Amino acid sequence: MSTVLEQIEQQIAKLSTKSVKKNTGNIRTIADGVAKIDGLSDVMYNEMVQFPRGAIGIALNLEEDEVGCVILGDIAGLKEGDEVTTTGRLLSVPVGKALLGRVVDALGNPVDGKGPIDAKETYPVERIAPGIIERKSVSQPLFTGIMAIDSMIPIGRGQRELIIGDRGTGKTTIAIDTIINQAKINKVGLASGDPKFRPVYSIYVAVGQKNSNIVRTLGALEAAGALEFTVIVAAPAADNPANQYLAPYSGAAIGEWFMENGMDALIVYDDLSKHAVAYRQISLILKRPSGREAYPGDVFYLHSRLLERAARLDGKGSLTALPIIETLAGDVSAYIPTNVISITDGQIFLETDLFNQGTRPAVSVGLSVSRVGSAAQIKATKQVGGKLKGELAQFRELAAFAQFGSDLDAKTKAQLDRGGRIVELFKQPAFRPIPIEQQVVTLWAMQKGYYDPIEIKKVTAAAVSLREFFVTRKDALLTEIRTKAALDKDLEAKLQAAVDEWKSTYAG
Repeated sequence: MSTVLEQIEQQIAKLSTKSVKKNTGNIRTIADGVAKIDGLSDVMYNEMVQFPRGAIGIALNLEEDEVGCVILGDIAGLKEGDEVTTTGRLLSVPVGKALLGRVVDALGNPVDGKGPIDAKETYPVERIAPGIIERKSVSQPLFTGIMAIDSMIPIGRGQRELIIGDRGTGKTTIAIDTIINQAKINKVGLASGDPKFRPVYSIYVAVGQKNSNIVRTLGALEAAGALEFTVIVAAPAADNPANQYLAPYSGAAIGEWFMENGMDALIVYDDLSKHAVAYRQISLILKRPSGREAYPGDVFYLHSRLLERAARLDGKGSLTALPIIETLAGDVSAYIPTNVISITDGQIFLETDLFNQGTRPAVSVGLSVSRVGSAAQIKATKQVGGKLKGELAQFRELAAFAQFGSDLDAKTKAQLDRGGRIVELFKQPAFRPIPIEQQVVTLWAMQKGYYDPIEIKKVTAAAVSLREFFVTRKDALLTEIRTKAALDKDLEAKLQAAVDEWKSTYAG
């Protein structure tokens, strides 16, 4: 009896007599993942709203007599008249190194069956982008491992480079190659024990994709040993539009943790066309007025506030963004493509015709640009690839002109021949990024005319043979190129001797 009395006394002692102010309301209508709520007078924009049975909503429409909420999670158990309460908190996601190697949903919950994530911190999903004073100019290279991009359209840490093209032209492949290349560089750098080395951690955000595609991407990263440096945020096509709308912002918050803590991160948004469609769906259900192509008026702000969060910060780290946009029939003048082109620091344009001709990656040199330019290149790449973009653009013009005239002078024939060899040289299989020192060797041999006697169709095979020769027999020279990052007379002499040696053994 005494123990029961003690328990009652303890409960009385714990009893709080303070009045707790709770802002509650009731669901008026619920449809398509959106609830209209009565009575939430003190709710804030983007505040989390607690629904029954553990569901969470975000207040997106604050009207005079009702609040429009998008609901995250399962809405099957919710009905008209259910009571909802405000939480006083903005939506946050777990962040930190504990997420590396994991697949999470738009709220940061694990969906890979590997158990809970031991994250110590959370970051709000929506954050104001860093200001001008905090930012530092982009000057450190971020190597993609794709020779055509690293030599002609270089990407720097903290840059936002758009990957744009029609469906099935290899946009995701370029992004995955870049993530795999970061993992390879990380492994080499961490093994070297260099205190100045800064690894790049990757975040891949899949928006509105088929589950099978996400699994294929996951498999490619796992096979390449890149998953341990990568976080995958998945909001597949089967998810409701609210999750697809939130996923890129959650990914940005995860990337910002690395940037704020003096590390470098790379984030891929695959893709923002589907993200805009999900936001349009939410906006139309919330009865917001629609504008061009039925998108709401703030669709530009939707992507600008997301992409501006990528930066290189003074005294901290960097967040590099590779947004992906899908065009229809190569139309870059459509609403969403022009919006994102105007926000980003350049674009890599992939052409369907080039892809169908077998030029893969199908990068259109004429339409692609990097607004950071050679500031994000090492000196060695500038030395061997400085003239390539001009030569290739000239080749494309001449090739179009040569179709109409059979009688070509020797100079034009020589330019066409060289251009054809450069095109072959840049062909590269998927998920096999080339380290920067091997790229320098390959392009140096092109610059010095070592591929000129070789039949055009065999140039790709010759370049592969040259790289294999260097990896197996001249590894010390490759390491010297990587560490010096510039070609001096001594290094050029060693390079010439090594390439001459390869040439004497190559039977192609």
